[in-house]
Amino acid sequence: MPFLSLANLPNLKFLLADENNIVMEPNSFHTSIPKFQLNVFSLSKCTTDKGLSLQPPKFLYYQYDLGYVDLSYNYFSETVPLWLLENNTKLENLFLLGNSFTGPLLLPQLPNPKVSVIDISKNKLQGQIPTNICSTFPNLEWLLLSKNAFEGNIPPCLSGMDTLSFLDLSDNHLSGRLPEELIMGSSLDILRLSNNNLSGKIVPMMFNTSKLSNLYLDGNNFTGEIPDIDVSASDLSYSSLEDIDLSNNSFNGKLPRWIGNVPHLKRLALSNNHFEGSIPMELCNLYKLEFLELSQNNLSGSIPSCFNPPYLRHVHVKRNRLSGPLTLVFSSSALVTLDLRGNNLTGNIPKRIGTFSALSVLLLKDNHLNGEIPVQLCKLYSLSIIDLSGNMFSGPIPSCLGNLTLAMQEEKSRMDDYFYIANRIQHLLVPIDIWFDLSHVFPSSSMKEWIEFTTKSVSYSYGGDILKYMSGIDLSCNRLTGQIPVELGNLSEIRSLNLSHNNLVGVIPSSFSQLKQIESLDLSYNNLSGRIPIQLVELNFLEVFSVAHNNLSGSTPEPKAQFGTFDESSYEGNPLLCGPPLQNNCSKTDSPTTVPTTADDEGEGSFMDTYVFCVSFLVSYVIVLLVIFVVLYINPYWRQAWFSFIESCITTCRYSVVGNFLELYIFKRCV
Repeated sequence: MPFLSLANLPNLKFLLADENNIVMEPNSFHTSIPKFQLNVFSLSKCTTDKGLSLQPPKFLYYQYDLGYVDLSYNYFSETVPLWLLENNTKLENLFLLGNSFTGPLLLPQLPNPKVSVIDISKNKLQGQIPTNICSTFPNLEWLLLSKNAFEGNIPPCLSGMDTLSFLDLSDNHLSGRLPEELIMGSSLDILRLSNNNLSGKIVPMMFNTSKLSNLYLDGNNFTGEIPDIDVSASDLSYSSLEDIDLSNNSFNGKLPRWIGNVPHLKRLALSNNHFEGSIPMELCNLYKLEFLELSQNNLSGSIPSCFNPPYLRHVHVKRNRLSGPLTLVFSSSALVTLDLRGNNLTGNIPKRIGTFSALSVLLLKDNHLNGEIPVQLCKLYSLSIIDLSGNMFSGPIPSCLGNLTLAMQEEKSRMDDYFYIANRIQHLLVPIDIWFDLSHVFPSSSMKEWIEFTTKSVSYSYGGDILKYMSGIDLSCNRLTGQIPVELGNLSEIRSLNLSHNNLVGVIPSSFSQLKQIESLDLSYNNLSGRIPIQLVELNFLEVFSVAHNNLSGSTPEPKAQFGTFDESSYEGNPLLCGPPLQNNCSKTDSPTTVPTTADDEGEGSFMDTYVFCVSFLVSYVIVLLVIFVVLYINPYWRQAWFSFIESCITTCRYSVVGNFLELYIFKRCV
C-alpha cells in the first residue's frame, strides 16, 4: 500500500485500509511528514506471510490526534511501538493482536487517562505484566493480553480498577494465587484466566458477585474441594454469573450444591477434574442452563429425573461412572448435542428420542446399551454425527437411516449481539458512529463445542467451523445382524461410516459408490460375501478403506485413484480374494464368474463316467456268458465236466445244510 500517495491530503481524518497488501515503504517516506492528522487508522489483516519482517508504518510517528488504531494480524515484529502511546494522548482504543511483537511490554511514563481498550493478544511478549499498568491507564475498560508468554503474578492493582470490565490474561504462564478481590471487589464483567499456572483453592464467596457474568478459570492448577455454602445465609439470587468454567483443574470432592442456586447460570463446565458422587438435585433449579459439561470425572448414579432445563442445548457427561437405564429425561426441543459416552448406562434407546428435533450429535459409545436401533432416529433430520459403537445393540440396521441428510445445522452464536461495538470519537468536529468487528475478543470461544469422533482409525476432536462439515455414523462393535441396507448409499454427505465388528451378512451394496464425500469406510470383521463392487473406485475422497476378515471373493478393485493407496491390511482375512495388493494372483485362482461353469463341468463329467462304466460292465458280462455258452455247446467234454462240477457243488451244499441242521437239533435237545 503506497501511503506516500496520501501524504498531501490535509483533511484526511479516517484511513481504513483493512485486508490490503502491505508493501515496504520507500525510504523517502521515512523522512517526509504527512500533512494530515488522522483520528482513526485501521490496517488489519493486510498480510498472511509470517516470513515477512514488517514494522508499523513510519508515518504514524507524526500522528498526534489518533483516537482509534488497529494494526491487528499483520505479523509486525520487534517491540510494541511505545511511541504510539506516547505521541497520541487522545488515544482510546489500541488493537495490536495477532502480530509478532516480542520482548517485555513497556508502558509510557506519563499516564494516559483516555485509553479504554488495549488488546495485544496473540503476540510473543515475555516477562511480567507491568505493575504500573493501572496508573498509566487509570480508566481502562478492556485489557486483553492473552496468548503471550507473560509470567509471574497477576498485578494486585487490577483488583482496584473501578472501570475495568473485561480482563483476559488467558494462555500465558502466570502463576501464584487468584486474588479474591479481583472477583469480589472489582467491576469486572468478564474475567478470563484460562490456561495458566494459577494454583490454590477457590473460595465459594467469589461466586456471590452482582457484577461478574463470565468466569473462566479452566486449565490451571487449582486443587481441593469447592465447599458448600449456606444458601440461606448467603443470597446468591443477586449473582449475575452466566458462565462458569472450572474445567481442566484438580478439584475433588462432590459437586457443590450451591451452583443450583445461581439464578442466571447458562453455561457450566466442570470437566476433567476429580469430582465424585452423584449429580446434585439442585442442578434441576438451573432453569436457564444451555450448556452442561461434566465429562471426565468420577460421577456415579444417574442423571436426576428432574433435570430438564427447557433451553438446554449441549450436554456432555462422557467418561464418568453413570449407571442405570438411558431414560433421556431431557425434553428440551433445543437439544443439539447429547454426549454420554464411556459410562455404564444400560437398557435400550427410548423411542421418545424421536422428539429431539434439533439433535445434531448423538454420542452413546462404550456403554452397555442393548436392543435394536430405534427407527425413531430416522426422524431426526438434523443429525450429523451418530456414535453407538461399543454397545450390545442387535437386530438389523434401520434402512431409513439412509434418509438422513447428515448436515450440521449452523448455530447462531450466543455472542452475535456483541460482535460489533460503537465507538464515539468525541473530539471530531462532526460526530460519527463507527462500527468495528470485535468478534475476536469476546469469550464465545471459551465454551466452544468440541466433539470427539473416531474416523480413519483415529479419534479426532472437531470444533468450531470444522464441526459444521463433519458427518459420520459409527455402529461398530455391536451385535448387529442382517444385510447392509442399500439405502445407506443415499448418505451423499457422509464423511465416515463404520460398521465393523458386527455379524452382518450379504453383499456390499454397489450403492456405496454414491457416497461421494466419504473419507473413511470400515466394513471389517463381519460375514459379508460376494464381490467388492468395482464402482467403489469412484470414491475420490476415500482415505481409509477396510473389508478385512469377511468372506469376500473375486478380485480386488482396480488399484487406481484412492484404491491405489490401500495396502494388504484393507483386504486380509478373505481367502477367496485375489489381486493386488494381495499375494493371491487372480490368474492362478479361479474368479467367481468361472466357478459355476467349473462346477457344472465337473458334475457332467462325473455323470458321463458312471454311465460309461455301467454300459461297459453290462456288455462285458453278456460277452462272458455268451463265450461260456458257445464253448460248452461246441465241446462235449467241457460240457460234461461243467455239469459234473455243478452237480458236485449242489450235492456238497445239500449235505452241508442237512448236517448243520442235525447238529443244531441235537444241541437243543441236550440243553
